[in-house]
Amino acid sequence: MKEPDLGGLEQKIDRLITLCARLQQENQSLQERESNLLKERSKLLEKNELARSRVESMIARLKGLSNE
Repeated sequence: MKEPDLGGLEQKIDRLITLCARLQQENQSLQERESNLLKERSKLLEKNELARSRVESMIARLKGLSNE
């Protein structure tokens, strides 16, 4: 290979290394975000279930009061 070709190849390799490092960081960030969102979803589902249970309990008590 000629000298100028080696310089261009070296620049391309450097850009690929930089891109690869950036993509690895982005991937790590997205994985952390996904993990946090899954935890948040789980907590919200728990709260929703608790609220549903409380509402059903209140409805049952109100029905019981109206039957008296």
